[in-house]
Amino acid sequence: MTHNLAPFAFHTERRLVVLTGRKARNLEELLAHLGEVSGSSIFHHTHHQYLAHHFETPVFHSDFSRWASLALLEEALAEKLAAIDLLAFSSIRQLREAIIATIQPYAKGNGRRQECMPGQEFHFSESKSFVMPSGIVAEDIPDFFAKLPGVANTSLYFHFFEARLRLGRETNDFSAWLAYRGAEELARAIDRLNPYRMSLDELRDRIARLGK
Repeated sequence: MTHNLAPFAFHTERRLVVLTGRKARNLEELLAHLGEVSGSSIFHHTHHQYLAHHFETPVFHSDFSRWASLALLEEALAEKLAAIDLLAFSSIRQLREAIIATIQPYAKGNGRRQECMPGQEFHFSESKSFVMPSGIVAEDIPDFFAKLPGVANTSLYFHFFEARLRLGRETNDFSAWLAYRGAEELARAIDRLNPYRMSLDELRDRIARLGK
């Protein structure tokens, strides 16, 4: 019966960003580290801009793209790194492999070893996430959309970005819960949203409009 179905508990997170001690001066060194750093480092360098700039879509979609453009002046590579469709991956492993495959032709096929200026090295960081209940709980679908405007961006980020890719879930938490509640069409509509092409504020608004 409907009244026995579980509510949706919004969670939030706090992130601690730490340096790994790894740095790269050129693409060869970047590739070597990319194959060895933790998955949390890959996720951090491809996703943290979306939370930091919650009110606008980031200019550079990953730190790797930004560094290739600004430090190495590899504009063609920067564009290809920026064009990687993050929504196409269901695991960090797949994303790591795609980044490495994109960089390899430029590291080995251009006949030169382009190095950045001193002080512009790529420093690998990783983020440690501490997930906790936000205190906001939706008892049913109307209650979910009534409470969505008051949900923090860190909560939206966790349920839409972290849960799907970093935690390896098939879809975002909102769509999974709505489907569980029997709203499959609404769940699919939200799942079709591309969070990488809009700000978090825009994402919240789009989800809210779908629920009207």
